[in-house]
Amino acid sequence: MRILITNDDGYQSPGIRALYDALNELPDTEVIVAAPDRERSAVALSITLHDPLRAFPLDHTGMKGWSIDGTPADCVKLAISELLKDNLPDVVFSGINRGSNVGLNANYSGTVAGAIEGAMNGLPAVAVSLASYTFEDFSGAIKAAKFVLDRIAGYQPEGYEVLNVNVPPVPADELKGIRVTPVSHVVYREVVSSRLDAHERPYYWLGGELRSMAETDGGDHESVTDGYVAVTPLKIDWTSLASIDRMRADGWQQDWMRNKENGRG
Repeated sequence: MRILITNDDGYQSPGIRALYDALNELPDTEVIVAAPDRERSAVALSITLHDPLRAFPLDHTGMKGWSIDGTPADCVKLAISELLKDNLPDVVFSGINRGSNVGLNANYSGTVAGAIEGAMNGLPAVAVSLASYTFEDFSGAIKAAKFVLDRIAGYQPEGYEVLNVNVPPVPADELKGIRVTPVSHVVYREVVSSRLDAHERPYYWLGGELRSMAETDGGDHESVTDGYVAVTPLKIDWTSLASIDRMRADGWQQDWMRNKENGRG
């Protein structure tokens, strides 16, 4: 099996090294890294179109692959379309990310985006996040990643999907189990710090505080808080089929034609 690994914390992150070493120990497995050359958190699915991308071999790190001066989506796109085009990977892993990617905030995540790029290229794809910025025992996240890898061959997604895995910050033997969950109704409340530079001109730091829109919803955030690994299948096709049916039933299409016939459109 050939596994492509990316992340949004950069190739020097301890999380990507832990994942690389753990998966590289599996029999008949080759692990290759294509990761950003620096921190690229919260860039979502952005790609680089107006600047060249450069890929630098990671030989000096003991890992096989490249650091790339682009976003996580750039890294996976470049690896699949060019760097590994003659020997494509079988699966894409993104992580291990510092901090969780739960709730609606997965939409901002560069880690999730790296996996999405893999899925859009027809590959099984997994994003793995550890719900802490300071806890660096990756044994629980590695156990979860290996579990998902073992099951992914028999997993039949509904169209293009990514498995978003969030892991509590505890050692592997303290995990309570695994839950397959929906996305929690949690978002970040916007926190903006306004300051003045040396020339008295304003500038701003964007931030946020996690807040729940429902006390209990059985979703990924609640599961991780309760000590369980949360696995959430995320659909890449955002189409709301229920809304399509409702809008058609409400006469949107017919009203357009009536307006056109009456000279109002």
